[in-house]
Amino acid sequence: MNNENQFLSPEKKIGGILTPLSAIRGQYDIGIGDTESLVELAGWAAKKGFRLIQILPVNETGNDNSPYNLISSIAYEPCTLATNPRWLPDLAESDFKKITKKHGVESLREGKVQYAKVKAMKQELLAAAFENFQKAKGARVRQFEKFMEEESEWLRDYALFRALGAWNNNDEVFTNWPAEHQNPEASREWHSTLTSNDERRFDGLVRYFNYIQWVAMTQWRAVREEFDKLGMALMGDIPVGVSLYSADVWAEPEIFDKTRSSGAPPEKVFKSDPFTEHWGQNWGFPLYNWQAMSRDNFAWWRRRLRASREVFHLLRVDHALGFFRIWNFPWRPQENDRFTFLSPEQAKEITGGALPCFLPRDDSTPENGDYNRRQGEMLFRVFLEETGPHRLIAEDLGEVAPYVRPALQALEIPGFKIPFWETGENGALLAGSSYQRLSLATFATHDHPTIRQYWENWNADAAQAETREKSIHEMRVVLDFCGRREIEVPCSFTPEVHAAFIEGLFACESWLAVHMITDIFGLSDRFNVPGAIGDQNWTTRIEGAIKEWDQLYKNQVLLSVEALQKTGRVPAA
Repeated sequence: MNNENQFLSPEKKIGGILTPLSAIRGQYDIGIGDTESLVELAGWAAKKGFRLIQILPVNETGNDNSPYNLISSIAYEPCTLATNPRWLPDLAESDFKKITKKHGVESLREGKVQYAKVKAMKQELLAAAFENFQKAKGARVRQFEKFMEEESEWLRDYALFRALGAWNNNDEVFTNWPAEHQNPEASREWHSTLTSNDERRFDGLVRYFNYIQWVAMTQWRAVREEFDKLGMALMGDIPVGVSLYSADVWAEPEIFDKTRSSGAPPEKVFKSDPFTEHWGQNWGFPLYNWQAMSRDNFAWWRRRLRASREVFHLLRVDHALGFFRIWNFPWRPQENDRFTFLSPEQAKEITGGALPCFLPRDDSTPENGDYNRRQGEMLFRVFLEETGPHRLIAEDLGEVAPYVRPALQALEIPGFKIPFWETGENGALLAGSSYQRLSLATFATHDHPTIRQYWENWNADAAQAETREKSIHEMRVVLDFCGRREIEVPCSFTPEVHAAFIEGLFACESWLAVHMITDIFGLSDRFNVPGAIGDQNWTTRIEGAIKEWDQLYKNQVLLSVEALQKTGRVPAA
C-alpha cells in the first residue's frame, strides 16, 4: 500500500471511470471481463489522464448472477478470473484451445454476457488447471499450502460449504441439503463416516475450491500491483448484505437475523415496477445481528475489510444508510407478487401484523433517530480501524435520514454527490463548487439511466405540449450546473451537450469525480434496472474491445481527456 499515498490524497482531485468488470472486452477475454481485462483497462485509462477505476462487487455470486447477491463475503467469483495460460500457469495451452473451441468461445465474445455458457467453460478450464496442479511438486505446492493455512479463518468453512454444494447436485440452497450437511460441525462429523473412496472424492472437491480461491487471490493481488505501477487507484465495492444461502450464513448463522429480509424504501427515482414503487426494493438478504457481532468485536466485518484492502485502494460501502437503520420486509422476495397491490391493512392480515419498516428503529422520535445515529457511527468507526482514513466511500443515496451525512462528515468519510439530487431551497441544482472536497461526484450509479437517456427523455418530452415546459426547464437546470447555459434547448444529445456533462462533473469540487463508462462514450446501454427480472440486468457489454476504443470512440474519448486537463484533474500535457 506504500504507493497509494503518492496519488490518493484528497488534496488532489481525481477523475475516474465506473464499470462493471463484466462489461469490458479485453483483448483476450472469453465472454466476460476479467482480471486481465481490468489491467488492460487501467493501462488505457492511465494514458488518458484518469486515476481511478471503480468496479462493482467481484465476490462469488449465486445463480442469478447479480454482483450484489453474494454466496461469500470474501471469496472471489471464478468468472472474474483470467483463465488462460498467461494468468493460469497450471493450464496447458493445448487444454485451453481444446476447451474454448468446444464451448464456441468466438460466439461468447459477441453480444451480451451469456453467464451459463461462460461459467461452464471457465469451470472446465479451472478443473483442467487443477488436474495438472495435482501432479505439481515443490515451491508452487508449498505456496498453495501456505495460502490455505494463512486464510483458514474463512477459507476452511467456505471450501467445505462449496464442496457440499457440489456434492448435493450443485444446489446452492443449503436448506435443501441433508440434515448432516446443514452446518460445519455436522458436516465434519458426516465426513468421518465416509468410505475411503467417497472421502477421497470429497476431499478432492474441498481441495479444488481451495485451489480456485488461491488462483483468485493470486490474480487479484497481481491486479493491485499493476495498478500501483500505473499510479492508478482501484475502488472495490462492499455490498450491504450477503445471500441468505451464503457460506457466511451457513457457517455463522448466529450473527445474522434470518427472520427479516433487507431492502430499501420506495424512492421516486425508481419506477421500474409496481411493487418497488409501492413497497420498495426487497433484496432478500438477512439482516445482521449487531449484538451478536459485537461479542467478538465484529470479527466477521474486520476479516472482510482486511481481505478487501489487500486488493482495493478504496472501498465503496454499498447502501451506507443501512448501517444506521435498514428497511426490511417480513416476507421473502419470492412472495413480492402476492403483496404488490395490497393495502397495509391487507398485508398485515397475511403477515400477522408485520409490515416493512426500519430497524433497529424508525426515525419517528428524536430518541430513535439518535439511537440509529449512534449505531451507524459506532459501526463506521470499526470499519475505519481496518481501512484507515479516506479509504471508505459511503454510498449515502436514497431516503437519507438527516443525521447520516453529518455523522459521515464528522468521521471524514466521503459520501456521494449526484447533481440531479443536490438541490437548494429554490429547486436549482447546487453548484459543483459548493460540494465538500471529501465526496464522490457522479451523474449515475449502475442503477440509474445514462446521461444520454436522461437527455433524450427530456428532449422527447419537450415535443409534447403537456410536458414541454417542465422538460426544457430540466435541460436548462442541468446545463446551468455544467456552466453551459448558452446551449439552446430543446435539442438532441449533441457532442456539445455531451461535452457539457463530462466537463461539468469534472469541474466540481469533489475529490473524486466518476463517470460511468457508458457516459464517457455517450451510450444508452444500462447495466441494471432495480426490480426488473430477467437477463437484461448485468449482461451489458461495451461495444468494441478496449484496444479499439481510441478509434471507435475517438471524439468521445477526446472530450474526457480535454475535460480532465481543463478542470485540473490531471496536469495538461
